[in-house]
Amino acid sequence: MLIYKILRESEWAELSAKGTSPGAPVDITDGFVHFSTAAQLPGTLAKHFANEIGLTLLACDSLAMEADLKWEPSRGGDLFPHLYRPLASSDILWARPIEDGPDGHEIGPLE
Repeated sequence: MLIYKILRESEWAELSAKGTSPGAPVDITDGFVHFSTAAQLPGTLAKHFANEIGLTLLACDSLAMEADLKWEPSRGGDLFPHLYRPLASSDILWARPIEDGPDGHEIGPLE
């Protein structure tokens, strides 16, 4: 199953340059890297990234990361994937910009 991480421009640049990242400030504060499933992604964008531009969407294979991944309740009681280690470039299957469209963020096809 693919899971998704949204990074701001500076966060994506740091991961690209260093090969690993502790994630966004909220990830560092919470002690894990927040991910979303395809179904959770629109809500995550709306709640945490409204009106932001310069975002990058990363897709990762949850099975490849399962040793360090926990599914924990969050927004609305849904189980969200949380990575309990830094995110590595090698975790990423693909990355692409999130376009800003007339109806908000356009993420394109997933999975």
